[in-house]
Amino acid sequence: MLSEVIPTPPFPSAPTPFNMADYVLQHAADKPEKIALAVVSMHGDDAVWTYAQLARSVEGVAAGLLEKGLTPGDRVLLRLGNTVDFPLAFLAAIHAGLVPVPTSSQLTEAEITKMSAMVDPRCIIAADGIALPSDTGQVGVISADELHDMATLPPASCHMGDPERPAYIIFTSGTSGQARAVVHAHRAIWARQMMWQGWYDLHETDRLMHAGAFNWTYTLGTGLMDPWTVGATALIPAVGTKPEEFAPLIARHGATIFAAAPGVYRQMMKHDLPAMPQLRHGLSAGEKLPATTRETWNNQTGKMIFEAYGMSECSTFVSGCPAHPAPSGTLGYPQPGRRIAVLDDAGNIVPRGSSGIMAVHRSDPGLMLGYLGANEATNNRFSGDWFLTGDTVRMEEDGAISFEGRSDDIMNAGGFRVSPIEVEAAITLHPDVHEAACTEVAIKADASVIACFYVPETDPVSVETLSQHAHAHLAHYKCPRLFLPVASLPRGANNKLLRAKLREEFETK
Repeated sequence: MLSEVIPTPPFPSAPTPFNMADYVLQHAADKPEKIALAVVSMHGDDAVWTYAQLARSVEGVAAGLLEKGLTPGDRVLLRLGNTVDFPLAFLAAIHAGLVPVPTSSQLTEAEITKMSAMVDPRCIIAADGIALPSDTGQVGVISADELHDMATLPPASCHMGDPERPAYIIFTSGTSGQARAVVHAHRAIWARQMMWQGWYDLHETDRLMHAGAFNWTYTLGTGLMDPWTVGATALIPAVGTKPEEFAPLIARHGATIFAAAPGVYRQMMKHDLPAMPQLRHGLSAGEKLPATTRETWNNQTGKMIFEAYGMSECSTFVSGCPAHPAPSGTLGYPQPGRRIAVLDDAGNIVPRGSSGIMAVHRSDPGLMLGYLGANEATNNRFSGDWFLTGDTVRMEEDGAISFEGRSDDIMNAGGFRVSPIEVEAAITLHPDVHEAACTEVAIKADASVIACFYVPETDPVSVETLSQHAHAHLAHYKCPRLFLPVASLPRGANNKLLRAKLREEFETK
């Protein structure tokens, strides 16, 4: 049997005309007084938004953006922190037919300057204290206070149109070390229905708590937009909530599903966990969930964690779920409706049980439109009708996917994908560093960090000095935790840097 899963019948196309924000907030009409969002804290000073309030604010902000002279198709750069302003601005821009570009608030001025130049925004929505591009030029900047005022404006009508048109842009790191701007269509939200059955088991009666920040795309999709689309309630812990407080909040607010990155589960289990009787299960994504973390959580709580695999170009598409748990040692199964295959180097589908590159069919409605301004890079990700993920996997006889390794050297830092080349370039700006190589290394069975192996010009540089240097050039999550001086860096016959060898040598000591 070949390593291909073909959905029967094919997943239906999004309706036309269509607007992503309109689809997400459709339940404002039939559930106006139901709680859509609660920002919860241990102090009890929760902020609550009904579906009607949420939709009304989105429509008002959309009107305000249009009054600024923006027109459908214009790009809006979001420089917002961990507040409800982030999803409001995101959905309002889409409601108005604009194309929001969410970015991490941790990015430095140098980093966001480069990224802004790539997307050429007409407008920036920015909160105080978050780095802006060095030269905003003719780009208008809207403050968070202005955003709040816009929410009360007369509502703007929704910009409906072709579900294939651009809806939003997110950034991902590539093997070249250059951030890529990934353009997604309005139909991307339609495709997330496949996650409801294939990962979440999500229903309108659920209360889904996500431990991530508002301005993380994992939170935006899994924690907010998907619950809203089905008419459920989203629960987000307030800024400053500690990991040991998540479980009490789950119990207090009757959360039925909990979503987080693996590191959050590890931190929670360092403390006594209260009973969480209404919790049905947990969700994990952003980085590989260590088996020890999964087993310990299951044993301590009696609840399962279901993991999903995905990427910025297609969100998640392989996962386990309550009705179809992932067999031990696998990522899970292609979500119902996904057409997935495993290919060899020539683009042929390999037999089941053989290793190859995991690929997603071009017809998948969740697949990106392409990389902005980079047609060659977009074309290079395809082999015929297949989008190449770049990850080496094996499809078992029952269709489960076993992960064997990344074909590139992209690192994961708390769920963020980080290019080693970008980090290495920043480290080698230090005058006492001759060359550097960065890789993700395991420091214990269930935790990994970014390590920098460097060749000093003369004497080794102090960890404090290199850490300060890294933080001056990179967002915090990109900065190495370990700095290890070496006499030389391993290279192959073609002079390619062998980061995997550095990782292997470190982890076998």
